[in-house]
Amino acid sequence: MTDLRERLALWIERELPRPKLRPGANGLPRGPVKRIIVFGRMPNPTFDYYFAARLEAPGMPPSEAVDIGHGNLADLDAEGAFIIICRYASPKVLAWIEQNVDQLSGVGLFVDDDIPAVVTGRDASLRYRVVLCYRALWPLRRLSRHLDIVWASTPHLASTLQLEEVRVLPPAPPERLWKRSDEADLVANPISDQVLIAYHATGVHLEEHRFLRPIVEEVLAQRPQARFEVFADGRAASIWTGLEGVSIRRPIPWNDYLADANNRTIDVMLVPLHPSRVNDSRAPTKRIDVARYKAAGVFSEGFAYGSATREGAGEQRVPYVHDVWKNAILGLIGDRQAHNLATASTRHLVHHMTQSANAGLKMLATDTTTKLLCS
Repeated sequence: MTDLRERLALWIERELPRPKLRPGANGLPRGPVKRIIVFGRMPNPTFDYYFAARLEAPGMPPSEAVDIGHGNLADLDAEGAFIIICRYASPKVLAWIEQNVDQLSGVGLFVDDDIPAVVTGRDASLRYRVVLCYRALWPLRRLSRHLDIVWASTPHLASTLQLEEVRVLPPAPPERLWKRSDEADLVANPISDQVLIAYHATGVHLEEHRFLRPIVEEVLAQRPQARFEVFADGRAASIWTGLEGVSIRRPIPWNDYLADANNRTIDVMLVPLHPSRVNDSRAPTKRIDVARYKAAGVFSEGFAYGSATREGAGEQRVPYVHDVWKNAILGLIGDRQAHNLATASTRHLVHHMTQSANAGLKMLATDTTTKLLCS
C-alpha cells in the first residue's frame, strides 16, 4: 500500500504545472526597466526576506509591492515595468499582465518552496494543498507564456524546477527585520532563572512536531526552570496537549509575529527539519527569526543550515537524532558561554545575509555599475 501511494504521488507530481520561460526568453529583461512591481499576498515574510532590502539597494529603479488580494491594479503604470510574482498570482494579476504585456519590460517568478512536493506530501492539510494548487500551480499555465526570469531561493530548489535557466536568490533581510535599535537594552533572562524554549512552526511541519514532543518532555522533566512555547494549530497542536510546562499558541499574522519580538527574548529556539524532499529545498530563513529573538538556536544539519564543520562555529547544527537534540538543548540551557556563542554566531550569519542585499536584484538595476556587481 505504501509503494502504491508513493507511486501515485510521484505520478501526480509529474503532472503538476511547473514554471517555464516564454519562447525566446534568455533570463534577461526584454527592455529597459523603469520600475519594478512585485505582486504577492502582502504583507508576508517571503517579500520581506528576499526583496525588501534588495529593492532599496543603490541603483535599483523605483518599486512597489502590490497585495494581490486587495491591490488596485487599474492604477498601476505598466510602461517599462518589470513584474515579479512573489510565490502567488491571482486571476486578476494574470489578466493585467496579459492586457499590458506589450508595455512591460519583463516578468519574473520567485519560488521558495518545492510546492509540488508539498502538495503530494502528507504533512500539509488537504485544505492547504488545495490552496497551493490554486494560488501557486494552476496560474503557471498562463504565467509561463510571459516569464523572462525564474528565481529560486536555494540551489537545491532550483534543481527541482527542471529549467536550464534558474537564478538563485538567497534570503537577504533588511536589518530592521532582525536587529532593533533598542536591543542593547533588551537582556535575556539569566540562564539560571526561568528559561524559555520555543518552536515556531505550523502544521506543515507535522513530523517535526512529533519528533520534538518526547524530546521537550524529557528536557522539561530534567530542567524544572524551563518552559516551552510552540506555535501550532490543528493536528500539530494536538501533539502538544497534556504536556505540563508547554504553552500552545496559534500561528499569528506576519506583522503580529514581527511585533511579538519587540519586548521579549527567547533563550533557545528549535529549528528541526525532518529529512524529506520538501525540507531539502528550504532556505535558512528561520535563522533570521532566531536572530530577531536574540536566541540560541538548535538547527538540523542539512542543505538549509549546513553542517557543524562549516562557517559559523558555535552555532548548534546537529543530526536529526533524539538524544543529540536533547543534549544540545540541555547544553545551551546549562552553559552560558555556549549559549552566548551560539547566539552571536547566528546573528553574525544573518548580518552577512543583510549585507548581500546591497547588490540589489540581478539584471534589473538601472545603474550600470550595479549591474556589473550583480552579474
